[in-house]
Amino acid sequence: MRSGRSGRVTIGLYNSYDPVKFHEAHRRALARAGPLALAFDFNLATFGFPYGKELRTPVEVARWTADSTSIGEDGKYLIELAEKGRFSSFDFPGKGLPPQLGEAIATTCHPADGKVTNVDELAGIVLSGSSLCLLFGLGHRGMPKDALAICKKHLDITGGGYSLETCTALGAVVGALGHAIRSQRKK
Repeated sequence: MRSGRSGRVTIGLYNSYDPVKFHEAHRRALARAGPLALAFDFNLATFGFPYGKELRTPVEVARWTADSTSIGEDGKYLIELAEKGRFSSFDFPGKGLPPQLGEAIATTCHPADGKVTNVDELAGIVLSGSSLCLLFGLGHRGMPKDALAICKKHLDITGGGYSLETCTALGAVVGALGHAIRSQRKK
């Protein structure tokens, strides 16, 4: 069994949908990612989400999201995550992610040559004490090229270049990585 301090995994939702107006797609992605983060002991961060100026803290964003969703026990899990200090929001990342989030990993069905990784490698990184931020692009365009460029590694969870809808990809990646971490921790 591995011992020592593990790194932290953050689910990063990158807004490639609409930078100006908050849409139902933003709300649904948040409501679905919250329970996944809690279930697998990951954090959650958003990048470039157009929250209203009246929403100043992650807890306020979580409560506002919960007011209009039935997903995740009516948003209960997202609120719980925020109240534990494990939900944060950031502007679009210019040349890189905030360093406290760890290494940026793009989730994409088109990994760049030389950047391909897999869940076993990522689990090993986390268990060695380093943190990771898994970036998921929202919207039909996925992540823009500048966001992909800041990621040193690219993960295609299907291994075959299959494009998955965002919430399907969230569940597949988080579940697979969470399982790999648990399995390697037992060794």
